[in-house]
Amino acid sequence: MSVEKQYTKEHPEIAEVKWIDDAFYVEKTKFLWKSVRKDTGKDFLFGPTEESVLEMTRWHLKHEQEGTLHLYSKVVGNAVIDGKL
Repeated sequence: MSVEKQYTKEHPEIAEVKWIDDAFYVEKTKFLWKSVRKDTGKDFLFGPTEESVLEMTRWHLKHEQEGTLHLYSKVVGNAVIDGKL
């Protein structure tokens, strides 16, 4: 085992994953498909088909990188409870 390979930060199981755009991968769960981000290692988006998750993850990451995600986002509702409980 080379020294470079021995000291990588990635978990061995993660290193074997097919990374898409070197940013995320898509996998099947019990009922849905999900994408997992490389930078956080956490689940990101879920959807009914592999293609839809792939497309929306690429779209979301593109706008996040460009700083334009706020142009496509909208807050619906208000989580603040007024008054005394």
